[in-house]
Amino acid sequence: MDSVSGVGVLDKAVGLLNALRVEGPLGLSELQRATGLPRATAHRLAVALEEHGLVRRDSIGRFCLGFELIALGNAAAESFPIGELARPALLRLRDRTGESVQLFVREGDERRCVVSLQSPHGLRWIVPEGARLALAVGSAGRLLAGDSHQEWVQSVEEREPGVASVSAPVLACDGSVLAAVSVSGPVERLTREPGLRFGTAVVRCAAELRAALAGAAL
Repeated sequence: MDSVSGVGVLDKAVGLLNALRVEGPLGLSELQRATGLPRATAHRLAVALEEHGLVRRDSIGRFCLGFELIALGNAAAESFPIGELARPALLRLRDRTGESVQLFVREGDERRCVVSLQSPHGLRWIVPEGARLALAVGSAGRLLAGDSHQEWVQSVEEREPGVASVSAPVLACDGSVLAAVSVSGPVERLTREPGLRFGTAVVRCAAELRAALAGAAL
């Protein structure tokens, strides 16, 4: 496992938690496979995280994410409540477009999805809430990376084949980009010019979000 922070044990512990987030409950052998850690290391870290409530065991002894993470997640959301403030406008955007809607914020060299609303269509593009994606590709990623000063940015099959998206910046009071609101879905519905189809709608939603966040002094 490559070191990200320079603190090896911390990187391994976070990697273990991410493995449980992605794959769900895992036995020790499965956890070792998912993390690439030696068996003894995986067990030692899992048991240590269990002591802190960050990992627990289910009824058949598999390791799972612990309930203490719920408290940490709630505290994080309360300290930066952009998701809940934005949700009403994002719901209106989802209902107007009929497509999946996401809100992303920049987190270092990546972007994190803080709100994800699914399209009612059977064929749809889903980004899990909490997912971290690259900045280099995708309309929201390029926008948060500062590559464009346009009202909206579109993307067609940049990150995934068959998927198109269009995003608009949510600006802070000082004009910096606080977040990006996106509409995404199959190319068959969004077409190869998703900006022409939904650009106006995402710009309108971004303006609503800016007003809501300004009112909350974010």
